[in-house]
Amino acid sequence: MQFRRDECDLLDRLVDDVGSGESRALVLRGEAGIGKTALLEYVVARASGWRTVRAGGVESEQELGFAGLHQVCAPVLESPTTPTAPTTPTALKALKALPAPQQDALRTVFGLAPGKPPDRFVVGLAVLGLLGEAARDRPLLCLVDDAQWLDRASAQVLGFVARRLRAESVAMIFAVREPATGSEVAELNGLPEAWVGGLSDDQARAMLESAYPGPADQRVLDRVVAESHGNPLALLELPRGFTRAELEGGFGTFGPVVLPGRIEESFLRQFATLSPTTRHVLLVAAAEPVGDPALVWRAVDGLGIAVDAEAASHEAAERFVDFGPRVRFRHPLLRSAIYGAATSEERRRAHWALGEVTDPVTDPDRRAWHRAAAVDVPDEAIAAELEERARRVQARGAAAAAAAFLERAAGLTPDAKRRGQRLLAAAHATYEGGLPAAAPRLIALAEASPLDAREKAQADVLYARSAFALGRGRDATESLFQAATRLESIDAETARRTHLEAIRASWFLADHAPGLTLRELAEAAHNSPRPGPETPVDLLIEGLAVRYGQGYPAAAAVLKKAVAEFCVTAPTGEFGLLLEWFAGSIAVDLWDDEAWGVISRRYEQRSRDESRAALPIALTMRIVNLIVQGELSAAESLMEDFDAVRQATGIYDAPYGGLLLAVWRGRVQEAEDGLAAMVDDATKRGEGVTLIAVGWLRALLANSLGNYQEAVTAGLEATESEREMGYVTLCSLAELVTAAAHAGRHETGAKALARLTSMTEATGTDWALGVTAGCRAMLADDDTAEQGFQEAIARLGRTRIHGELARAHLYYGEWLRRRGRRNDARHELRTAHAMFTERGMVTFAALAARELGAAGERVREGATPASTTLTPQETQIARLVREGLSNAEIADRLFISPRTVEWHLGKVFAKLGITSRRQL
Repeated sequence: MQFRRDECDLLDRLVDDVGSGESRALVLRGEAGIGKTALLEYVVARASGWRTVRAGGVESEQELGFAGLHQVCAPVLESPTTPTAPTTPTALKALKALPAPQQDALRTVFGLAPGKPPDRFVVGLAVLGLLGEAARDRPLLCLVDDAQWLDRASAQVLGFVARRLRAESVAMIFAVREPATGSEVAELNGLPEAWVGGLSDDQARAMLESAYPGPADQRVLDRVVAESHGNPLALLELPRGFTRAELEGGFGTFGPVVLPGRIEESFLRQFATLSPTTRHVLLVAAAEPVGDPALVWRAVDGLGIAVDAEAASHEAAERFVDFGPRVRFRHPLLRSAIYGAATSEERRRAHWALGEVTDPVTDPDRRAWHRAAAVDVPDEAIAAELEERARRVQARGAAAAAAAFLERAAGLTPDAKRRGQRLLAAAHATYEGGLPAAAPRLIALAEASPLDAREKAQADVLYARSAFALGRGRDATESLFQAATRLESIDAETARRTHLEAIRASWFLADHAPGLTLRELAEAAHNSPRPGPETPVDLLIEGLAVRYGQGYPAAAAVLKKAVAEFCVTAPTGEFGLLLEWFAGSIAVDLWDDEAWGVISRRYEQRSRDESRAALPIALTMRIVNLIVQGELSAAESLMEDFDAVRQATGIYDAPYGGLLLAVWRGRVQEAEDGLAAMVDDATKRGEGVTLIAVGWLRALLANSLGNYQEAVTAGLEATESEREMGYVTLCSLAELVTAAAHAGRHETGAKALARLTSMTEATGTDWALGVTAGCRAMLADDDTAEQGFQEAIARLGRTRIHGELARAHLYYGEWLRRRGRRNDARHELRTAHAMFTERGMVTFAALAARELGAAGERVREGATPASTTLTPQETQIARLVREGLSNAEIADRLFISPRTVEWHLGKVFAKLGITSRRQL
């Protein structure tokens, strides 16, 4: 690696860090042949004595769910063919160290045991824990080459794991070809990365001369150096594909094609010199993704090719492939070049032979895929087999793989109507698998088939859902409304629920763009046929009709009843997740913290279990719920999930949670930049609710900094519309009252308070009445203010809303100080400061500190030794230990590994000067 000193230095540091007990992830990016694989080999040599796990994406395996993940886990897990026989005692120990749900999840995704489709994040935690356990006795090196060809399910899990590595002594290194020729591997975006570039001209010439010391025309070599652009593989391989005349005289040298094409052309020219028998063997090896040499030779025998295996192996191994315990091509481009050079008939014959010898019991998915690749005419038997495999892989949680099986099945289906049904099923699996951008193409193909009225309506709904997931646009609202109307005469229950989807889509728009209004949509839902006896869904629809027709206060009673029903009995069926969103959204609109907590937790978990398409919205609700409770560290852990899911799926959801977190954490520049970007995005989308939310967050940020005039301006912008948008409107009004009271704008504050009170008195919860009491106290005269502050503290103290409780103490302390009651003021302000500080609410803590200083009590910065100050994650872990959770339970809650919990807990003990969990 004499020409890769910078890259080697980077990898050396990574190895040193992991060897000292830390974990690292790295993505190596570069064009084909640039040297990424060679750098992986360098790491293997550098990490001598480590446990090494190697995997590689295979282009033909992109549709097989968890194929890449199996390569990673197999060395430290059980054998796929003998589930009761672990490969090593360490493997068995590592598996048994995982919580039972995680063990079950791994067995299910690898088809080792039946079970319901596992939550992708549980699978990720299982793999994280598995790798951490495997690294207990020595560091673990996990290498994934050609990651651009990983199947989607594996990429999602491995990206999840890489983001959560902390202190397990695990190194994960991915090599990705750029520009990507397969998946865009969005799941790896955001991880530390290094771009591997070309060699300098001097380095390239030195490499070329060392690789080809024979006679050559210097002008030819100059051209090789210039046109290779420093690509090491090109420098090594191109001369091997030339004839002596080409090298010595420049006759017939390569023409103007892109570099990877030149490399493949060189491979193919070498390939052409092999015997026909060896070429057949290499094609079968290229079509067989597992790398099983016995399988390759059995397939070759099945083709009736008389071959001397030893002679063919020797001839092929000289330049192309190693037939060892596994079949390994010298470079990934070799596999694609050989496969691509074959005729379609040759490829079909190779897949047919492989399908015939692949075990239908231990590897039925690959067998079905090979059989499907072996035919080019409709074949119902194979299509039905693919459909059956789709059901089974979807049961293992690989929705994207199921969609691929179904799409291929549709292509082989002779009957046009059945073909459309399978395409529609593929579109649905694609959407549920978190790939809404890919669904419309399949829907369009399905609609070209003779669908019946119900299926056409289902296609309309699925198209609208995909549009909503990707952008919340007006088109989604209109499409959902039209589909709901069409369904009324076909399926009343589905029609009513589709009406609810249209209402949700319109809620995000907040009547900001022309078209159907929330009132019109709610009335249409209320007037649609009721499918049977009254249910919580009917209460919900009735409440929405009243809310958007007569106003929030008039609807509060019926909406409270609906939420209570949903708290007791979780909604079921296809629309269960939609109803969870409505129940959670209405609970927070009613400022019912107990119901909101119950439903937001359930909604998040169900989304993980049932639909990645719903997960970004569910995570947003849960993150905001945790922030409002003051659990900022837990919210930060979920924000990592939110970012990962959004990157991996392309599903749109405004980063409300991240910006609310930045405001409470006091990350002012991050908040301001994010809010400005959100305004631009919301304006383009016509998403009115986001603009209201931005006004609320700007008012909250300004109030936390004591910039009350700015807060008034932001609060007025957020509340200027008479349209009531529930929680964001209530919060905006409360921030406006707070700002106006501090800025001396009592008339503005009084108007906002009147509007706020009309809604909070209708809900009657301690949260609503506590905030209102505090707002009223800030505007009141001396005779009634103190009673209002005390009521606010008492009511909020009975809730989980710790941030607002701390603010009530802060504002009460301010009021007491201004009236000269310094001792009483210091008590309230100390309470507020402690609550803000403990929860990492930086700017509000600074406000409390300033007020304490004005009350005669100095809060010394740095008074607490830095060695005893816990980080937010350490604080969260300490709190969970105090609640009695085990390390495994804490790891599951915070989406980290048990090893990382141990590491953090050790630091907590050291900082606090304690030695046991009991002392916490």
